[in-house]
Amino acid sequence: MPKTLALLHTTPVTVASMTELAARELPGVRVINLLDDSLLKDVIAAGGVTPAVEARMRAYFAQAKVAGADALLCCCSSVGDVVDRARADAPLPLLRIDEPMAAEAVQSGRRIGVIATVRTTLEPTVRLIRRKAEELGREVAVEPVVVEGAFDALSAGDGATHDRLVKEALCALLQRSDVVVLAQASIARVLASLEQPPAIPVLTSPLSGLRAAGAKLEE
Repeated sequence: MPKTLALLHTTPVTVASMTELAARELPGVRVINLLDDSLLKDVIAAGGVTPAVEARMRAYFAQAKVAGADALLCCCSSVGDVVDRARADAPLPLLRIDEPMAAEAVQSGRRIGVIATVRTTLEPTVRLIRRKAEELGREVAVEPVVVEGAFDALSAGDGATHDRLVKEALCALLQRSDVVVLAQASIARVLASLEQPPAIPVLTSPLSGLRAAGAKLEE
């Protein structure tokens, strides 16, 4: 019987790309998409995860199990801390899409640039990178950058403006970093618009996150 992976989304922007990537990277795995775009909106409005957001997420973890999922991958870095807190008593294995990326970042260089289009994503991502650095015994300097206006443009269907703003920020950060982390799965699309491959590693979460989920399903 095929394994089932639940993908928890907080924006519709990631659903199609993650589903397509999962079909390519995890052939034979059944994928369930859970989408609640009010989660990210509430986090942004409150400036962080609220008890109500965490309660709803925990309810989705339970529903994923009811739907037959063998593991759940949270596709939003803004709520990644909830995954960490819920792992101990969750009804199924929980994974953060950005965790493998954070580990790779601290192994790739000391100066780590982090780009996000949502301010509430930065703190969880930076905390995760610093935690991974501590676990691996590495010293890092993290430079977080918020690309103002990009998320609103993408949410309004203006992908061109989103990509232009993120690309400008990325090109500037490449000049002063050893490695750059794209903190949101929705930003990964910008790499395809670069005229030439970056001279330093630019890490995205969708591919490494899905591969980690696949490894968990095989255990």
